[in-house]
Amino acid sequence: MIQFPATNVPLHQVQPLSNTAFLIASVIKVVVVFTGVMVVVAYLTLLERWISAWIQDRLGPNRVGPRGILQPLADGLKNLVKEEMYPAKAANIYYILAPMLTGIPALMTFAVIPFASPLPIPGVGVVNMVVADLPIGILYILALTSLGVYGIVMAGWASNNKYAFLGGLRASAQMVSYEVALGMSLIPVFMLAGNVTLTQVVWAQQTMHLWYALPLGLAFFLFVVSAFAETNRLPFDLPEAESELITGYHTEYSSMKFSLFFIGEYSNMLTASAVMATLFLGGWDIPIWQGDNMIMIAPGVVAGAEPAWWKTLLTFGAFATKTGFFILLYMWVRWTVPRFRYDQVMHLGWKVMLPTALVFIVVTGTTILVLDALGIPYGLGFGLILTVVNAVVAAIFFMVIDRDRVISGASAHDRRRRRVDARLAMPVAVEEPEPAGIRD
Repeated sequence: MIQFPATNVPLHQVQPLSNTAFLIASVIKVVVVFTGVMVVVAYLTLLERWISAWIQDRLGPNRVGPRGILQPLADGLKNLVKEEMYPAKAANIYYILAPMLTGIPALMTFAVIPFASPLPIPGVGVVNMVVADLPIGILYILALTSLGVYGIVMAGWASNNKYAFLGGLRASAQMVSYEVALGMSLIPVFMLAGNVTLTQVVWAQQTMHLWYALPLGLAFFLFVVSAFAETNRLPFDLPEAESELITGYHTEYSSMKFSLFFIGEYSNMLTASAVMATLFLGGWDIPIWQGDNMIMIAPGVVAGAEPAWWKTLLTFGAFATKTGFFILLYMWVRWTVPRFRYDQVMHLGWKVMLPTALVFIVVTGTTILVLDALGIPYGLGFGLILTVVNAVVAAIFFMVIDRDRVISGASAHDRRRRRVDARLAMPVAVEEPEPAGIRD
């Protein structure tokens, strides 16, 4: 064991992967990860139906298999054998391409998310538990997630349906609006971690001994809200044109093409949950325990704790638990919170989220510079001071937007209108005339 000179972190020399072993391990990771993602996406539909049934006090799917566990297989088979329909005047090439553009970027995004600690394989080497540890991990995610809007707009336009096109236009305006706030909310993470690689972000939280959800809590909140809008989930599901009594941009789709839009939506939800868990809840880091704090800094060199197969299993369980928490949050909000009006969505994105993200960048950067000038090292104390600053800024933020100060809901508008109407309709005391023929 040697010491890492910059941060005094122990280094472990391990067997590096050969080119052949690296290629085989990469192929296995691609097959396992993307097969697992597709299976999870299929059963997320069943999970949401169960949760919605529980919230609404009714029975969910319970016919196909024990307690309905085979319902996703039945739904997939039904969509595969169902007859496809094409609108008479659709642009067929773009009509077919649109569902692909919706689903493929969401699946590709998961490639850069680390889901467990490095796995040592005897006689082979240590395998990094991420499909592709790109040095531009976050930028790769932002680039691919922004492509999903093209599939939605293309589906609405190629269908040659005015109402489907309206849903696509609403989606483009919404996703462009919140893509800006989502990207801005990530800048404090880059400033604190000093890197855009997701494995480095996990390592930075481990060395701080504090997850970024505390020192960057306001950025965390902005990212969660923006992620809801980016994935078109309630209360931001405006692309579904229910006000026109249709389903929105995918009204003219049927069979497996129709299913691809939902596969893309649930894939986006899974990826967004995994990204939130990685950036703000330490990824696969297990709280308090230091035995999982490790990172591969070079082929055959692991910094921090010594890798072990059982640590890989434990850290994967931690990552799955955190990701599952955000998935449940998505579903809980879906069946609890009503949809925003379109003007509220635009107001929140441009007049609240974006200015708040810019102010928080300035506050976080200033605090980091001051702490560096005071000689406070990066660690738990550094993070606790940032947590106090974040708590003050977050309190001001929530006090400003609360109680209809910035976002006045429909109920507040109705209350004001009813008060005005009540004053206008208030009866005025008028002296009644005396009946004819009666005198004092």
